[in-house]
Amino acid sequence: MANRHEDLTRLLRALQLHHTAAGVDELALRAAKEGLTHAAFLYELVQQEVAYREQRRFERLLRASRLPREKTFAQLDLSPFGPLLAQQIERLRQGTFVQQAVNVIAVGKPGTGKSHVTAAVGHVLVGQGQSVYWTSTAALVQHLLAAKRDLRLPRELARLDRFACVILDDIGYVQHSRDEMEVLFTFLAERYERRSVILTTNLVFSEWDRIFKDPMTTMAAIDRVVHHSVILDMMGLESYRAKEASAQKAASAASPMPA
Repeated sequence: MANRHEDLTRLLRALQLHHTAAGVDELALRAAKEGLTHAAFLYELVQQEVAYREQRRFERLLRASRLPREKTFAQLDLSPFGPLLAQQIERLRQGTFVQQAVNVIAVGKPGTGKSHVTAAVGHVLVGQGQSVYWTSTAALVQHLLAAKRDLRLPRELARLDRFACVILDDIGYVQHSRDEMEVLFTFLAERYERRSVILTTNLVFSEWDRIFKDPMTTMAAIDRVVHHSVILDMMGLESYRAKEASAQKAASAASPMPA
């Protein structure tokens, strides 16, 4: 029996089932106590291994995503967005837009929750087992520019292509030089109709010439981003930071002055 136990552990490790090998003794003892059939014991064994591997994969995807950990749907109140936006956001939670290589553009004033919404969608995608990468647009542009200078741009674009969805935060805050604009356009063009991009911006499309400078490039960039896209129009929303400041000011005004 001892030799059989050692052989079983060795075979499990040979099959790269290290988690199962480590827990087989405990499960075998429970199976004996509960009178599990051989099939039930095997089912429990496989189920534990699958659950372990899914958790490990989730943890790897979450680390690789660089998503802000605090920006999830658990911390997001959808009621201020209104029924139409809330419905669009709920549809995005299904994750089907990624398989269809559809883009998402969240357009709104600062403080309206664009970053939180898109990060929360990213967390849902990771939970579904999809690969996501979150970055500020400024950081991505500088990274791609450095890669271009080092003649590594194709390799870096190929690395980013492994992510099913790339989330670019705050594209409207970046005032690009011509070289920076070109690498950003190259990135968007490479993913066009193949991979999803989620963008947040405080600029309406008519103002995107402030990003890409050249009118033709601006038009081409908008065409690639907007074609096959979901647009979250958050321009009519009030900044939650402004609302919090107003509430605090009102509370202070209502408080009685100390005698």
